[in-house]
Amino acid sequence: MPHPFAPLRALLLALVLGAFPLGATGQEAGAGQQAEPDAQSAEPAPPPRCGTQPMTIGRMQWPSAAILAEIHARILASEFECEVRVQQVDQAAAGSSMGTTGQPAIAPELWLGRIAEVWNAGVKAQKLRQAGATYDQQVFEGWYVPDYVVETIPEATTIEGLKQRWADFAGEGGARARFLSCPPDWACAVINRNLLRAHGLDAYFEIVEPANRFELDTLIAEAVGRREPLLFYYWAPNAVLAQFSFRPVDLGAYAREAFTCLGRSACPGPQPSGFPNEPVVIALAEWVYLEATPVASYFQRARMPMAEMNALLQALGEPGQTVETVAERFVADKSDIWREWVGAP
Repeated sequence: MPHPFAPLRALLLALVLGAFPLGATGQEAGAGQQAEPDAQSAEPAPPPRCGTQPMTIGRMQWPSAAILAEIHARILASEFECEVRVQQVDQAAAGSSMGTTGQPAIAPELWLGRIAEVWNAGVKAQKLRQAGATYDQQVFEGWYVPDYVVETIPEATTIEGLKQRWADFAGEGGARARFLSCPPDWACAVINRNLLRAHGLDAYFEIVEPANRFELDTLIAEAVGRREPLLFYYWAPNAVLAQFSFRPVDLGAYAREAFTCLGRSACPGPQPSGFPNEPVVIALAEWVYLEATPVASYFQRARMPMAEMNALLQALGEPGQTVETVAERFVADKSDIWREWVGAP
């Protein structure tokens, strides 16, 4: 005979078993549900595009480097949403600091030949890296003649042509033509003296060495204003090369041993040589490559056309213009150039 309370006991047992499942299977399921993480929260967050350290750009004291610093600061802020700070620095101090502390993070125009020891130490310690060349050309010095000279004397862009037509540069009654060099206390003054001898042009051209860069610019402007035949030395980037139209003279290929002698005051037998390539680079602290890959890729592409920088320097000389306003104008008007740096269509 069934116990009078049997149905009630069965009901209570069923309720207990339902609420607290017994056995290994039930216990493992419960433990598994509590330990299983959310699939989405388990995925690591993507690294910040600009890294985790301050994104500082070293602004050197000369105009082209200052303009580049301001241009890159604006593009990194607008296109990569980086918090960028432009820091006024000296070139040697910047190279040293980048190699020890990683700051500034970026130096857009570093002339490696002038801080070779500091640069090599930073690279060896794996604290510095070259992103790419700052400009689309690597020879920054040369001899030039105005375009209007080439129109009437096409051979004036060659050494042999200058020998043959030197009298056209001398003018009426001139015993020798003028060659405008750089100030006498500059290294290029020694090079130009020896280079004229090496090419046999010292018999036809006398060297004029102005007291300073401003006198050189004045002499060039006066000759161009009078449309006189003119042979002169100059360097880039520079506003003068954008202000007037000039053509480079072909000085031949660079010869290392010959050029080394050209730089000596007592070079016994000068031999011809073109001016050498000079490494001018965008330098990055190593952490930028490791933590801010999109930014590093941007600087690998950010090669400024030299003609464009010459034009920017010319614009900087206009009344009321500053490094900042020139940089803003470039970003606003020259997206056809910098969009390729960003990698955007």
